[in-house]
Amino acid sequence: MLHAAAETPSDRHTRILDAAERCFARAGIHRTTMQDVASEAGMSPGNLYRYFPSKDALAAGLAERDRAAMAADFALLEEADDFVTAFKALGRKHFMEEPRERSVLCLEIWAEATRNPSFADMTHAFERELVARLSDLFTGAQARGHLPAALDPKAAAVMISTLANGLFVRRAVAPGFEAEREVGAVLTVIGAVLSGAVDLSPTQTK
Repeated sequence: MLHAAAETPSDRHTRILDAAERCFARAGIHRTTMQDVASEAGMSPGNLYRYFPSKDALAAGLAERDRAAMAADFALLEEADDFVTAFKALGRKHFMEEPRERSVLCLEIWAEATRNPSFADMTHAFERELVARLSDLFTGAQARGHLPAALDPKAAAVMISTLANGLFVRRAVAPGFEAEREVGAVLTVIGAVLSGAVDLSPTQTK
């Protein structure tokens, strides 16, 4: 932790969000209090409220930080010589290298979204942005010749988002989760989706 005299407002902002992540993942969003977050961050509640007036504001701050990280990750993919390989590497980073607590936090946010309109709006907005960014990313990769022209970018984005959500759930709650095998299998499916080997057209019912 930085010495208080040398800590900038940006540093303190980051420290608070890191503390909120730990508290939310450890005790759950519903049970975590602002006092818990302040204690975890090593500051007074009054100081915490200067930066974040509520748990909703903390969650919004975490979502904004995730948006910035997502934009940085996708910017790197736009420069990749082998798009599919780079995309799979990004998947391994999020599903295997990131702490398991990040997956637990995802589930906590989704659970809170079922009863808190603010969290619901935030979750839906993040999902829409993710799908839109993935669609744009795939469209750009098609233009550079990295993905087949016949691929439906939005359908692929929705499919990959769905697979990712499933992995987050498995990693968070499954006691027998085998990261190497299960993540590897999903990344193989994602590779097939991006290669155009998976039919993503709507199912026709008779």
